[in-house]
Amino acid sequence: MERLDPRTTHGTPDPLVHGGQGAFPGDTPGGTFDPWSYRDEAGVTGIDLVGYKVEATDGGIGKVDRSSHEVNSSYLVVDTGPWIFGKKVMIPAGTVNHVDHDERKVYVDRSKDQVKAAPEFDETADTDPAYRDKLGGYYGDTYSAIPPGTAR
Repeated sequence: MERLDPRTTHGTPDPLVHGGQGAFPGDTPGGTFDPWSYRDEAGVTGIDLVGYKVEATDGGIGKVDRSSHEVNSSYLVVDTGPWIFGKKVMIPAGTVNHVDHDERKVYVDRSKDQVKAAPEFDETADTDPAYRDKLGGYYGDTYSAIPPGTAR
């Protein structure tokens, strides 16, 4: 009997992907995650987000202290204030679901706990490839096109 590769589609379309878009709001095409690029539909292009409030999936986490719009290297630095003892966190651009410019809020598709558990922000290493790989890997691992407990 021939073994099937679980990463390959075998004649049936993936039921979790519709028309090339992910099945969940804010999901990227085909379920891929690019941590360092803003999603086209996020509404970020050319806008300075410094001072905007940041909302996780389960509540506010702070304000944007710094933002980057560099191609394939975009991110937000969020001052968490008293939420996690005045620390700053670096959040890759790919986690931004959308921006409400009227309310000056940035919505990310991660929970407070996921942001809190991220590798510690190091202002001296924000351009270091090893740090970016670690951070991008962490947020990539917390990204899933399939909700926990859903069988495929």
